[in-house]
Amino acid sequence: MNLSPHERPAPVSLGSAFRYWLKLGCISFGGPAGQIAMMHTELVERRRWISEQRFLHALNYCMLLPGPEATQLAIYIGWLLHRSRGGILAGVLFVLPSLAVLSLLSWIYLAYGSVPAVAAVLYGIKPAVVAIVLAAAWRIGKRTLKNPTLIGIALAALLAIAVLHLPFPAIVLAAAVAGALGGRYLPRHFQLGGHTGDAKASYGPALIDDDTPTPEHARFSWPRLARVLLIGCGLGLLVWTALAELTGAAQPLAQMGWFFTKAALMTFGGAYAVLPYVYQGSVEHFHWLTASQMIDGLALGETTPGPLIMVVAFVGYVGGWTHDVLGGNLALAGLAGASVATFFTFLPSFIFILAGGPLVEATRDNLRMTAPLTAISAAVVGVIVSLALFFGQHVFWQEAPQGHWDVGAIAISAAASIALLRYQAGTIKLILACALAGLVLSYLS
Repeated sequence: MNLSPHERPAPVSLGSAFRYWLKLGCISFGGPAGQIAMMHTELVERRRWISEQRFLHALNYCMLLPGPEATQLAIYIGWLLHRSRGGILAGVLFVLPSLAVLSLLSWIYLAYGSVPAVAAVLYGIKPAVVAIVLAAAWRIGKRTLKNPTLIGIALAALLAIAVLHLPFPAIVLAAAVAGALGGRYLPRHFQLGGHTGDAKASYGPALIDDDTPTPEHARFSWPRLARVLLIGCGLGLLVWTALAELTGAAQPLAQMGWFFTKAALMTFGGAYAVLPYVYQGSVEHFHWLTASQMIDGLALGETTPGPLIMVVAFVGYVGGWTHDVLGGNLALAGLAGASVATFFTFLPSFIFILAGGPLVEATRDNLRMTAPLTAISAAVVGVIVSLALFFGQHVFWQEAPQGHWDVGAIAISAAASIALLRYQAGTIKLILACALAGLVLSYLS
């Protein structure tokens, strides 16, 4: 698509949008930063469906919400272009390819995970996951921990979850309270701001430009807000009730519905931040999978397109399989678990955007991160470090036949850390290289 610098794009058909969102869902590797960069390049610079300022305006709102911001941004732009059906289409297509790929990988993992070659590949990938989590903590920490107060909050969060074993929601609540107090008494320590960008950049006239009037469907009204909230929450309640009636309220599928709804509402700071909560619930409380399987799931999640929080599909698949939730067909039981986990994880994001979008369009100013959210972001760094420590404990220390440090795993993780932090290696290339290293080490041992 070649537009002249002064030509305004023609209106986008729903079919064209469908093809773009499906393509994005299939190639959206690289985490939220990479996915947002892909959307910016394609939608702002090349196709010019939306202007730079409107893109950043939507992104700032999504950055303030719990949940995967790249997915929410896709929903927002789809909604702005084609009403609610466009937003739902964009969000579903952003997630669906990842669900399909991860369900297939989960089936292979459970059916053939004991095959020596598969085990060797996972042996190489697991140390890479530790490095990836540490690199995520480093990147977020550099952006977030700008003063001793915020560093202290991060350290307190690390101790709270790693030493005191406090639940993740309690840590988020404590950080929010600390931020609210800090914003009042130490305001300069909590003024980090939200996502920034060059709002003045221009790539030519856009279909939704800075001066484009707000579409009729994007104008705020209280009745519309109430209707969207009622439909969204009602849909979630209806699906959960059906699961409870069909399988039992105390059975895994219904438990997954409630648990992943809570997890979705706590995903501040990205998927890495909420993974300790997912671990606490799915491994320690509900016993849907083991700690080792949780690490394997994150490794598989890193190799698939879509948001990293899609690791919940692996958790759901393994939980459905191991508990045989449908009473016979394990593959179908796993798919049911993956689908339930995905539905309840992403439903809040659709509600946030479709209900809150008109409010954002009504303000049309840059949203700023509040002091409580700044404190939560700082606490998230400590939580992510605790996640790396947890993974490292299980990957680097081998209990059988007698306790010892796994030098090979430590070497792979160290090399992966250098590749990520020093050379900014891509995640997929890194995973493939570490998988190859795992095969070689397993062959030599």
